Amino acid sequence: MSGAATPAGEELLLYAERALTPSGELAPLWLRIRGEQILETGTSLNGPRSPGRSPDITFHEGVVSPGFIDLHCHGGGGASFEEGLSGARAVLASHSSHGTTTQLASLVSADLEHQLALAAELEPLIAAGELAGVHLEGPWISPAQHGAHDRHALADPSATAISQLLTHPAARLIHSVTLAPELSGAQTAITALRGAGVVVGLGHTAASYEQTREALAAGATVGTHVFNAMRGIGHRDPGPIPALLEDPSVFLELIADGVHLHPAMLRLAWNAAAGPSAQQDRPGQPGRIVLVSDAMAAAVAQDGEYDLGTLRVRVADGVARVISTGAIAGSTLTLSAAVRYCIQRAGITPQQALAAATAAPAAMAGFTDRGVLQAGHRADLVVLDSDWQVDAVMRAGAWLKAAREWNLDRPG
Repeated sequence: MSGAATPAGEELLLYAERALTPSGELAPLWLRIRGEQILETGTSLNGPRSPGRSPDITFHEGVVSPGFIDLHCHGGGGASFEEGLSGARAVLASHSSHGTTTQLASLVSADLEHQLALAAELEPLIAAGELAGVHLEGPWISPAQHGAHDRHALADPSATAISQLLTHPAARLIHSVTLAPELSGAQTAITALRGAGVVVGLGHTAASYEQTREALAAGATVGTHVFNAMRGIGHRDPGPIPALLEDPSVFLELIADGVHLHPAMLRLAWNAAAGPSAQQDRPGQPGRIVLVSDAMAAAVAQDGEYDLGTLRVRVADGVARVISTGAIAGSTLTLSAAVRYCIQRAGITPQQALAAATAAPAAMAGFTDRGVLQAGHRADLVVLDSDWQVDAVMRAGAWLKAAREWNLDRPG
């Protein structure tokens, strides 16, 4: 296979004996692809809706999934998005080799003008469709829950700051913002950001249950890496986590690397998200759990010392910690590893884990052309072997990583 997309006038017919279907099942599926787009899909090679010819490629083993969508990632491949175009290209290449075909660039807390300047540097990648946009994680987060963010960079989301963001030339590049709802001006900021089409996540927060509910009512729709850098659950003073778990309209980011969360907490979140109210209020929807990497530069790279914004981080045995404080500093995760961990270590079904890396993040981000293997969507897919390792990756109809010969048949 080559790295070029299928020529516009030619078609590629793929058949998988097991694929994540648009209905969320693992079942046979064929896909007819032309150029960057899926033209048609079906469940049987025979019958009235058959493709009418033999497949060009047949995947007998493993599972074919939509391409993974990572909405919270700071780096990988030894680089970070804060290093400009060259660093961003290294990050994208490292994660795409592990099945991520859509990615936001997450930037840590800093002076807002500096963050917007960094976003502007990434505009060529966004314009080319290689990067889906920018996620500002801070600076509007709680000093009590700053985690691996520089305390000196934190601020309140004042009306002046929000106006500065929304009137800046780089504002159109900002896809999402994480803030703490208890900060002064937060409720007004959420309303303004949502009115401008920005997705708002609640995180790095010491908010009360009531403050969190108010923020959700104002338009926040995401819990940023739920449980991590959040005030814990209290049985008399619940805090933010129960408010996020119980609201059926909220998407819940989880970092499934075995460091940030115990498997029992993954199951707790999944069970809460799949409760009766969720099923009643979101029938036929992809689910509320969204797997994120929250990866820093050491993902798909070696242990050692790295920069995360202004902080120095040491990575040992794949665990990243701020040298000065010992706080966990993001992860060295890929979404493929997160899916694998959920299935093999946390007891999450393959269908649930795959949906949390594909259809659910697409719904959370408002992407309507990806996340599901269906007609009209971009031809993004990942081929996973029987151990849930990435065997092949297609993005926009182009093979980024070729499958091993034992896993496919090609005519001739």
